[in-house]
Amino acid sequence: MEESKAIARYVRIAPRKLRIVIDIIRGKSVGEAYAILKHTPKIGSEVIEKVLHSAVANAEHNFDMNVDNLIVSSACVDQGPTLKRIHPRSRGQAFKILKRSSHVTIAVAEK
Repeated sequence: MEESKAIARYVRIAPRKLRIVIDIIRGKSVGEAYAILKHTPKIGSEVIEKVLHSAVANAEHNFDMNVDNLIVSSACVDQGPTLKRIHPRSRGQAFKILKRSSHVTIAVAEK
């Protein structure tokens, strides 16, 4: 079973926010996944929709797969590098601000 994948790296959204959305579409058909992402009010759904669109385009162009028969075979979000910033506080203290990034990987395969 051949699968086509697409990766978005260094996305400036925390992985735990993206994992909420990606867990919903894993294992679904591509048409159903698009419908879910279109109506999910999370910031990560926009990024994941772009990666899914790229994976479908790769499958159609590189492997001559039929778009109507594609399913989301695997989808994962890994943690990328973290930008470390400080927030000045009273009495000379500094609190850390961790700006996390993510790597999104989506693979599609034919049924």
